[in-house]
Amino acid sequence: MALLKISRLFSSVLVTLYVILMSAQVSQGSKAEFVTCGTILKLINTDLRLRLHSHDVKYGSGSGQQSVTAVDVSDDSNSHWLVRAPMAESCKRGAPIKCNSNIRLQHVTTKKNLHSHYFSSPLSGNQEVSCYGDEDGEGDSGDHWTVVCNNDYWRRDTPVKFRHVDTAAFLAGSGRTFGRPISGQGEIVGINSQYGAYTDWQAKEGLFIHPGELLPHQHPIHSEL
Repeated sequence: MALLKISRLFSSVLVTLYVILMSAQVSQGSKAEFVTCGTILKLINTDLRLRLHSHDVKYGSGSGQQSVTAVDVSDDSNSHWLVRAPMAESCKRGAPIKCNSNIRLQHVTTKKNLHSHYFSSPLSGNQEVSCYGDEDGEGDSGDHWTVVCNNDYWRRDTPVKFRHVDTAAFLAGSGRTFGRPISGQGEIVGINSQYGAYTDWQAKEGLFIHPGELLPHQHPIHSEL
């Protein structure tokens, strides 16, 4: 158990060091316009003003998988997500994500993917949202989400919705909060309608990759990770 805790702490330290190193190489150009493959970002629910979050705390009911919540702090490293291609597919690093295409969102600290299934969520009884996958970040089709938006590509300055591919549920906050051991953190769920409350998400702080291949002198755009 002690060795596992040390390993997780080491992983968290590596994430922090990675952010610091990349921050030292920030491009002074204009802000990246789109969210791209390989971007590491935080996602904020535009109604609740809470950031999508996970951690090595498992649900005490439902699937028992790693819990997904929402937090009101902007500087928590457990709120970083990596934009990836679906299983058995690839995407070019720096390529803008097309609206209505499928992606995976990998939790950077624990390497597990944002996931859903037909288990009930612990507080509101909606569809449970969890993090799932092995140590290499590979799970199953329950990790796939469609980026629902009305432009050609997923823009940083425009809210989007995430529709779960397997169940057609939309990623949302329920407006309810947990008690111990994650007191004050918001419940994240899947709901049936995109017009329900708390389904809009926007890219916030992150490490945004320029579209196209990076030249040797170019670097990702960093925004207050």
